[in-house]
Amino acid sequence: MYVPAETPLIPLGDGVAAQGGDWSAASNGASGTNGITGIAWRPALKAAIILAIPTGLLCSGLTPAGQSVILGLLWIMGAAAWAVALYARRARTGGLPMGVGARIGLVTGLIAGWLSFAVNGVALWVARFGLHQGGEIDSLWASAVEKGFERNQQMAAQMGMTGAQAAQTLQMSQVFRGTMLSVEGRAGFALGMLLMFAGLLLAFAVIGGAVGARILTQPRRPNA
Repeated sequence: MYVPAETPLIPLGDGVAAQGGDWSAASNGASGTNGITGIAWRPALKAAIILAIPTGLLCSGLTPAGQSVILGLLWIMGAAAWAVALYARRARTGGLPMGVGARIGLVTGLIAGWLSFAVNGVALWVARFGLHQGGEIDSLWASAVEKGFERNQQMAAQMGMTGAQAAQTLQMSQVFRGTMLSVEGRAGFALGMLLMFAGLLLAFAVIGGAVGARILTQPRRPNA
């Protein structure tokens, strides 16, 4: 029976020397570095979680940042950029490519977006069923739908439509109003808004991560 010869072991020092002193490449297995993306995911996930959890809570509807879409998007961009900088500092890497920063920002946005979505959903459920504010919420929603319906009627009148066109537009508006005032319409709109905000957080986190890698992790050039 043929027994293949064992591969001779190479000392760590020789391996690093053969790679030109690249310690990060020699320790990929120990640090969990992905050879395709070049990201050590263990410190990357730690940095993303540290920044994503408070950001997700800040971007929920329980805080002023969550009630303002623009402020929430600025928060998530800053958190993703900070997570990239924190990862670069902990992993002791040089300048990071924007693609690596975008991936870390993607993870940060996923965690923060879903956390914000969960907190907003629980807060809405508690307000409607726990605090018995369903009537007030439905009243505000019905008022907003009626104002939108009246606005559509005024726009149709100002456009100078014919009688048939105006009647068709009015019929479509009434169908839309009935759908939005139904239980399914209210629930669907609320779910859609929460998902859309979570998607915006994810997109801006990717942008923030890429910008953070481009600005915060590049080595400073020595002054001439």
